[in-house]
Amino acid sequence: MSEKEYSALPPKYNPQEVEKGRYQFWLEGKFFEAKDDPEKEPYSIVIPPPNVTGKLHLGHAWDTTMQDTISRMKRMQGYDVLWLPGMDHAGIATQAKVEAKLKEQGTNRYELGREKFLEQAWEWKGEYADFIRSQWEKLGLGLDYSRERFTLDDGLSDAVKEVFVKLYEKELIYRGEYIINWDPTTQTALSDIEVIYEEVQGKFYHMKYPIKDSDETIEIATTRPETMLGDTAVAVHPKDERYQHLIGKTVILPIVGREIEIVADEYVDMELGSGAVKITPAHDPNDFEIGNRHDLKRILVMNEDGSMNENAQGYKGLDRFECRKQIVKDLQDMGVLFNIEERVHQVGHSERSGAVVEPYLSTQWFVNMQPLADAVVEMQNSDERVNFVPERFERTYLNWMENIRDWCISRQLWWGHRIPAWYHKETGEVYVGKEAPEDIENWEQDEDVLDTWFSSALWPFSTMGWPDTESEDFKRYFPTDVLVTGYDIIFFWVARMIFQSKEFTGKRPFKDVLMHGLIRDSEGRKMSKSLGNGVDPMDVIDKYGADSLRYFLLTGSTPGQDLRFYWEKVESTWNFANKVWNASRFSLMNMEGFTYDDIDLSGEKTLADKWILTRLNETIEQVTKNNDKYEFGEAGRHLYNFIWDELCDWYIEMAKLPLYGEDEAKKKTTRSVLAYVLDQTMRMLHPFMPFITEEIWQKLPHQGDSITVAEWPKVREEFHDEKASNEMKRLVSIIKSVRNIRAEVDTPMSKQIKMLVEAENKAIVEELEKNRVYLENFCNPSELSIAQDLDIPEKAMSAVVTGAEIFLPLEGLIDFDKEMKRLEKELEKWNKEVERVQKKLSNQGFVSKAPEAVVDEERRKEQDYLDKQAKVKARLAELQNN
Repeated sequence: MSEKEYSALPPKYNPQEVEKGRYQFWLEGKFFEAKDDPEKEPYSIVIPPPNVTGKLHLGHAWDTTMQDTISRMKRMQGYDVLWLPGMDHAGIATQAKVEAKLKEQGTNRYELGREKFLEQAWEWKGEYADFIRSQWEKLGLGLDYSRERFTLDDGLSDAVKEVFVKLYEKELIYRGEYIINWDPTTQTALSDIEVIYEEVQGKFYHMKYPIKDSDETIEIATTRPETMLGDTAVAVHPKDERYQHLIGKTVILPIVGREIEIVADEYVDMELGSGAVKITPAHDPNDFEIGNRHDLKRILVMNEDGSMNENAQGYKGLDRFECRKQIVKDLQDMGVLFNIEERVHQVGHSERSGAVVEPYLSTQWFVNMQPLADAVVEMQNSDERVNFVPERFERTYLNWMENIRDWCISRQLWWGHRIPAWYHKETGEVYVGKEAPEDIENWEQDEDVLDTWFSSALWPFSTMGWPDTESEDFKRYFPTDVLVTGYDIIFFWVARMIFQSKEFTGKRPFKDVLMHGLIRDSEGRKMSKSLGNGVDPMDVIDKYGADSLRYFLLTGSTPGQDLRFYWEKVESTWNFANKVWNASRFSLMNMEGFTYDDIDLSGEKTLADKWILTRLNETIEQVTKNNDKYEFGEAGRHLYNFIWDELCDWYIEMAKLPLYGEDEAKKKTTRSVLAYVLDQTMRMLHPFMPFITEEIWQKLPHQGDSITVAEWPKVREEFHDEKASNEMKRLVSIIKSVRNIRAEVDTPMSKQIKMLVEAENKAIVEELEKNRVYLENFCNPSELSIAQDLDIPEKAMSAVVTGAEIFLPLEGLIDFDKEMKRLEKELEKWNKEVERVQKKLSNQGFVSKAPEAVVDEERRKEQDYLDKQAKVKARLAELQNN
């Protein structure tokens, strides 16, 4: 490697310059492509496919950055990593976008026809897929584009048809007339979990229906008076004594004039309201079940767009809410509606359009969920269980599975997987198959498509080539290792992937599922267009770079928790990247002409060398362990502390002594340690900050083409030196104490001062003398005395460290009252520490249950705090006697 390649970094860290072109270098090197190397253990992740409806948001950035961090680390650890990219066709959302575009052009899908409309939708997909890929690039995502998939591509369509047909043949898919959730705006069915319930201020309308041939009336109440036009019964509880005499009689339905029966059904709650309820089987799921039990007619009074139909008689053509206003007025005029009660109640809204959802009688396709759910609940008690991180989300998942309802899978759309069912034009016979019937001219295919989540539920295995179980990717990379996703789609997606995978492959789709929360603004509010508080991740990258955004996202929260976005915190991560840059730049300036072959760690090392190598070992251990547990915040904290506090602030400063000295052997050892530590540190930091670490690593003395495929750091026991680590801690404590005292009395570091260090024993004296050069260089003493018993001047500032006391005679500079207050404050600190640790050790529960090493460590702290407490007390007493 030539000097030009590694010797210089620009003086200023500019993330835009660092990140420019780097992604192309990675793609051209094919570093992200799974190699199908039999020598390596496979490791696979499938990306939660973003919808081709628009730009990626911060939630996508967070989700994919976690996956990228995992995949980069695993690749460096020697795994054959497949991180498979792809996108979702997002039926309702994409069709709504395309229809809005057509509306602007003065046309609609019906004018275009199905074929032309789908051409428009595919054009939209092409445009936004390119846009999403460009955003993945800016984020630096290490995706294997050679295996990219789309939920409507041919292979996935084959998988969808296979699943539909097989479930149909097993009678786990059926077609029937049921009450479904209907979105009048998009005019399609919704599954239960696509309905968002919100509290709204509504009304409870109390009415009296007249009993036929009687002066009696029966009181009912409803929140939806417009549906009364479809009433076919009134129900009471069979044991309700108030209504025993009315069971079997009929009431005259106001306005309509239709006779409807009073039926007895145990579903009715006698304690709620009047104890009598109107039954509208075509517009309420519970009424539908009651209607089945009593063989009641189902009268639909609305059209699919939410307007009233011919069964609504004089209200035909009115919007459902306009009809409500009119019918309320008419009922009041008739004396039927006698009370309107204000009430806050839960109202279902479409997740997609925001429209109030209408319970609606419709013929749809359903999945019989119970057998599928039972199988995966049982799987959670086996070795094939899916591990939820954090564990608490397993209970959320199981609760839903144990209380499952059938899944309505048909959608009244054109964009999506068309249902593979045909109806005979004459006989009405239903044919379900992967291919169309041979005499196709006599058959009509179902117009509807499948719920988007139906194809997404197959994503972990359909993307690997299934239903071809001999596919190389399916055999090698399935089941996948981890799924990373938000807790808000456990039901939508995670649960469905698990039961479909269990049913069709016999295996779990992933070993772990890592749940994260939602990104909120700095005030904890959900980001939304209406609040105007959204943040575009591309804007953050343009300002601070992808590395800063990634590091913030990875370290700003713990698994399963929400994350608050703060511009200030992203700026602070930029400052961290800048610190890394400047430290690396200094290091490289001192490696001029130094090559990989020159690195030699066998020479005599300074205390600083031994210490930084020990701390490197400990950091490697902590970062690896926490990354493996998906505790990226903890891993990042260890990295940050090591890089900023130890490598930059201490080791590099101490390394300047031999680097600027005349001893060539010491220079070479320091350069070697610096090159090795910086190399290993860049590797650890790489999954968090891929761009800056590649840039720096390429300029370091190294072997290999890219840091993306460099070996993950390993702990090297020969570099672990506990003694050196403890000695360094003491030195750092002394230097910090001297600097703190100087700051307290406004004595600059440039001014030399007399310094005395009284050590507890001879060993500490020898230790400090051996490392005297550090104290002289970093404390700037005019005179430095290190001994066990020193003649301490009466007037001196002091500090206590483990194993020693520091005294700085500062005649003329010290305010004795100020020093007394400082010591009293320090004594208060040690009193609290002693009290805390002794309280812990007096707790028998802690002493008996905690690991022995933990208890021993607390006892060591107790002794240390008691020693410091005693020394401060002694110094206070000494000053008081002067």
